[in-house]
Amino acid sequence: MKHPLETLMSAGGILLLAFFSCLLLPAPMLTLTLAHRLMATFHLLDLNQLYTIIFCIWFLALGAVEYFVIRFVWKRWFSVERE
Repeated sequence: MKHPLETLMSAGGILLLAFFSCLLLPAPMLTLTLAHRLMATFHLLDLNQLYTIIFCIWFLALGAVEYFVIRFVWKRWFSVERE
């Protein structure tokens, strides 16, 4: 039986790991021409908006990957199965 707050804990775990990723892993850097092309494509006003979006997506994606890897390892090797 699943715990009723498992979905909430999943989202909280992803956000927590995203914050850890902010501290530990560098975000991708863009070349100036690619940055200007992305700004024109998404109709952004300045480079700060572009990098804010990139950082949010990057760290949330890393947090999600870290969460699912840790969850897989936990359930595969460390979890005690109850029958």
